[in-house]
Amino acid sequence: MANYFSSNFTLGILGGGQLGKMMLYETRKFDIKTHVLDPSAEAPCRIACDYFEQGDLMNFDTVYAFGKKVDVLTFEIENVNVDALKKLEAEGKKVYPSSETLKNIQNKGTQKQFYKEHKIPTSPFVLFQDKNKLNEAIVRKELHFPFVWKSCTGGYDGKGVSIIKTAEDIIPLPAGECIAEKLIPFKNELAVIVARNVKGEVATYPVVEMEFHPEANQVEYVICPARIDETVAKKAQTIATQVSEAFKHVGLLAVELFQTHEDEILVNEVAPRPHNSGHHTIESSYTNQFEQHIRAILDIPLGKTDSKVGGIMVNLVGAEGYTGPVVYKNIETIMAMAGVTPHIYGKKETRPFRKMGHVTIVNEDIAEARKIAEAVKKTIQVISK
Repeated sequence: MANYFSSNFTLGILGGGQLGKMMLYETRKFDIKTHVLDPSAEAPCRIACDYFEQGDLMNFDTVYAFGKKVDVLTFEIENVNVDALKKLEAEGKKVYPSSETLKNIQNKGTQKQFYKEHKIPTSPFVLFQDKNKLNEAIVRKELHFPFVWKSCTGGYDGKGVSIIKTAEDIIPLPAGECIAEKLIPFKNELAVIVARNVKGEVATYPVVEMEFHPEANQVEYVICPARIDETVAKKAQTIATQVSEAFKHVGLLAVELFQTHEDEILVNEVAPRPHNSGHHTIESSYTNQFEQHIRAILDIPLGKTDSKVGGIMVNLVGAEGYTGPVVYKNIETIMAMAGVTPHIYGKKETRPFRKMGHVTIVNEDIAEARKIAEAVKKTIQVISK
């Protein structure tokens, strides 16, 4: 095994947001040298990496030049220049997950086609090259309301996804390539994080359940373990592993799933990186997701994925009506509650619904944890000065 620890080996991370920052806790723990590239001078990663570079993640030359300086390259955001990654791989640079994996995931249309080709259960969909083609299909009555519209590129945190109930709902949508997906009446939204190392060893985390904010379409609570039947949990882990095998990713793959009223499991979408649905693992698991990602991409044996305790994560997002320098109101009150740990991402400016941090609540009893999570949500406010 290469000498990664206290050596000149350098891990490069494309993207310097909160996911990168939490990954850097782990590289610090292992004393692994890191370089980070991000477009923002205020990136949360800036304070914790060994070398920070400001630059455009979609610019071929910037990403290529950055990749040449490191030994292994990974990313914490999907919107990076895939062609630059491809060229680096062709020259022998290790990029994990690979450019091929990223190319299949980056565009949601390509991702859905991939599921279809690999016989992975997903909701029925139609791909459109632009909004005009979508409108034509509605006029021809080939599409029926309601359906889910998804932008093929650039969507995150609930952006780029809309439920279309009438023709008027299409007017404000952007013009580009999109998917119309059948609206599935589901019982639960679930997620499974799968880790796969370079050797192809696979480990899955317990299934989590996600509760969403009805307006913002953002996750409000992530609950582990999911409050579902054991047979459904097994099915979810099996399908997530099947997805992992199909993508042959190296690193983490967060697989978001729908549980239908008939207890079918359908794949919604995936993210080839640490994910919001795994933040609870920092406090609740034997091996947290960020350490596991590093183990996987460096081909170190994977850690134990079991939970030590029940965990719930609450996202801290900017309160509506507040934009400007951030203030975390009543944070001391929540820190007095049992089993509560806040994580503040280091973004200096808040705006409505911006992810500013998260709080983990651990408890032996998941019902009790859920009550405390509710109290946390009601108490803490992310406002501005």
